Amino acid sequence: MPLRGLNPEQKAAATAPAGHNLVIASAGTGKTSTIVGRIAYLLQTGVSPDAILLLTFTNKAAGEMTARLKRHFPADTIDRIEAGTFHAVSYRWIRREDPHAVLKQPGELKTLFRSVYDKRNFKRLAKGEPFSASYLYELYQLYQNASREPFDRWFLERHTDHEPLIDVYADIVDEYEESKREFGFLSFNDLLLRVLDEPTIAGRTFQEVLVDEYQDTNTLQGALIDALQPHSLFCVGDYDQSIYAFNGADIRNIATFTERYPDARVFTLATNYRSSAPILSLANRVIERNERIYPKTLRVGREGGGMPPRLLVYEELFEQYQGIAEMIRSRGRGYDQIAVIFRNNASADGVEASLRERGIPCRRKGGTSFFDAKEVRFLLDLVTLLANPKDMMAFIHIFEYADGVGAAVAQELYQYLLHFGEGDLRKGILAPTVRTLPRLKRHKNTQLGLFDNDLEVGSVRRFAHLDLPEEIFSHPLLKHPRLGPEGVLFFQRFYRWFRSVDRTQRPASVLRKALQSELYIRIVDRLASQRARLKNGEIDENRKEEARERILRKGRLLSDLAAHYRDIPRFVNAMILGGSELSEGEGVNLLTVHASKGLEFDTVFVVDLMDGRFPNRKLMERTGSLEEERRLFYVAVTRARDELYLSTARYDRVRKSTFKPSIFLEEAGLIRIDSEPPESGKMV
Repeated sequence: MPLRGLNPEQKAAATAPAGHNLVIASAGTGKTSTIVGRIAYLLQTGVSPDAILLLTFTNKAAGEMTARLKRHFPADTIDRIEAGTFHAVSYRWIRREDPHAVLKQPGELKTLFRSVYDKRNFKRLAKGEPFSASYLYELYQLYQNASREPFDRWFLERHTDHEPLIDVYADIVDEYEESKREFGFLSFNDLLLRVLDEPTIAGRTFQEVLVDEYQDTNTLQGALIDALQPHSLFCVGDYDQSIYAFNGADIRNIATFTERYPDARVFTLATNYRSSAPILSLANRVIERNERIYPKTLRVGREGGGMPPRLLVYEELFEQYQGIAEMIRSRGRGYDQIAVIFRNNASADGVEASLRERGIPCRRKGGTSFFDAKEVRFLLDLVTLLANPKDMMAFIHIFEYADGVGAAVAQELYQYLLHFGEGDLRKGILAPTVRTLPRLKRHKNTQLGLFDNDLEVGSVRRFAHLDLPEEIFSHPLLKHPRLGPEGVLFFQRFYRWFRSVDRTQRPASVLRKALQSELYIRIVDRLASQRARLKNGEIDENRKEEARERILRKGRLLSDLAAHYRDIPRFVNAMILGGSELSEGEGVNLLTVHASKGLEFDTVFVVDLMDGRFPNRKLMERTGSLEEERRLFYVAVTRARDELYLSTARYDRVRKSTFKPSIFLEEAGLIRIDSEPPESGKMV
């Protein structure tokens, strides 16, 4: 059974009495085994699996834990445990009560937010330079994660210089939320807010709630845990690995656990089974400079001494990337067990170029995922619109590819089509019964520019030269005054695809027809041209053909995935919830520190350890702190099992700037910053 393999520290935590239990599980100390052991203990002591809730930060983590449990318990027993991410679990609960609720990805909702923002005429206000739509959207997401107070009060505490615009900002937020309610859209934050406001939506009372990566929970997630009012709470985390403050994570959740729960028991897992003794010693020397919220000292659980961490010093920035690539090339094997970890995404380009120059395969994690690729997103939007014609965001995303049609006009086109079909989008596209133009809803606010006056009727005669078929030329949508020739031709291509899949139920069939449609072929050509465009504006035809093949390959892969689903809504839901965890490629792993969390490798290179880059001083000034940068360094170095290389450079030839070594190298005992740095090109 799972309890047999636990060490005394892990077993003490796993068998703790019911109540408020906190387990401080440092890097490599077996937190997953402890959580699995805890659930096994609950089941063995008579707790019903229906009364257990396991909350994780990835569905992969939940799947790994339940898979381990199924080795010792019947699968139908473990399947009764409610397990998954905060969002996945909340979405399941909401869908049971409201099957028509639609979860939208952040990028889609940002487009909706921008369509609302773009209606405002900030120039008319003359009250200073406003935040961009994207930045205001990100601020609003951070607010939802971090606070339950009114948005305007929270905002003004941080941006007093924007007080003249706060009424406009608040009104944008209000209309954005109103639009989401109108179309049944839910953001990832909305999932948690809905459960927080209606905890009975869970449909049961949980005897124990287990929370993985507790240090990464934000204010909203902490409030949700409390709202569920479990009989027992089992939280596992490590304050030294709290690195998501920029995304709303609140280290106070773990730091104040014993204050909020006076009866709390705190267990510490102090035996590290991952890293060698020298690597662990270096990590401890650095992280112990942070305030100790709970006392702990890591011990080595591995046998053997291991190789001491090495410092790599290079004269020039790109020379650093070339040197590391050459070191990796000289190994000639085991690329999957090598990771290059960096603080900033910009570092990855030089490393990747140097590796590929030497024919070394590599993959980047933390960049654009398969499901976020534009060509895949477009196909999913087409399928989503069939699954739910009320999904205005899918329509907007599709029509933003039409020249001259932005988010605001695309939203108007959607409203027109609903009007022509008397509320039925399908009818409005294929067989409009209403021919008069709608009166778009006027807005009460004086700062609006777009809808101050009703739209004037456009003349369809301006499209006579396009030689359109009758069903398109006679369509009332062509009366829209802001619809130009390119927009009409795009609508024609969309119309033909939509008609070809009308009443089709199988998602694979829908996608096959989409891949063959003129609509998608044009999108492929457009994206391939963009990706093959040189700095002088010319298009490299060889690169364009390579880009086209990669785009088409992704479309075929999505079609293959769809073959496993019988109906469109189930396919769409699976793609939305599972898409963020797919990674592609093989070879050397190129990772941001954040993307590396939870992973481990035989060999790790941590690059660009220069002051200003790591620690990142600009981010420290905005939302971070030296303590958080130090936690990031700790996470990076503890990904290594056997070999750890820390790399720095003295000079950037492109920017003509010099660097000082990172303070973390001094804290690690590898250099003294006030003395002459080691000779470049050598390992220390």
